[in-house]
Amino acid sequence: MSLEMFSTWWTTNERLIDLLITASGQTLTMVFLAGLIGLIFGIPLGVLLHLTKKSGLLSNKNLNKALGVMVNIGRSIPFIILLVAVIPFTRFIVGSSIGTAAAVVPLSIAAIPFIARLIEGALLEVPSGLVEAAQAMGAKPYQIIFKVLLPEALPGIIHAITILLVTLIGYSAMAGTVGGGGLGDVGIRYGYQRFDAAVMMMTIVILVVFVQIIQSLGDYLVKRVDHR
Repeated sequence: MSLEMFSTWWTTNERLIDLLITASGQTLTMVFLAGLIGLIFGIPLGVLLHLTKKSGLLSNKNLNKALGVMVNIGRSIPFIILLVAVIPFTRFIVGSSIGTAAAVVPLSIAAIPFIARLIEGALLEVPSGLVEAAQAMGAKPYQIIFKVLLPEALPGIIHAITILLVTLIGYSAMAGTVGGGGLGDVGIRYGYQRFDAAVMMMTIVILVVFVQIIQSLGDYLVKRVDHR
């Protein structure tokens, strides 16, 4: 494509390009804000699930069962239903049920139980012998958590965060169906509803690129911290 042809194409599609750039920014904002909130609440929840299991440091059958049921309920609700179900709560939190800020609320709610189970799984991969050795040396529970469990499970935790962010990209596109903004909204309104296959393809390509970047970065970080 010559410079003149590219200039003509850019001028003709300038509005669409601006729209996609704005939508991409909205998608990234939704994903990373929801991911951050999910990690703030989900990581401690996952650690607590691990610690309170039968053979855990803080074994508590009743608490573990209650937390497990709560997490399972959160994970079992399809995201599209969750989007609609939490609209009153979303309005209470951000004052609106549409837009990027509103979409962060259900995305965060979906992220918390999802990452909690992944963190629990990552901690299960830590050899029990390391914990027993730390206990034998007189380490307190909080020392074992922060100096043994979390450092040893770091590769698994990074992998879990990568999976969470990739999943949230898909969820954020789904949020576009109810006015959540982002690339999903552009794909639905300007692609599907207007029968414009080019717009649909462009949103798909951008979403795929985001997923590839996040997955590649996650894989790289896992390799850097995994010394096994």
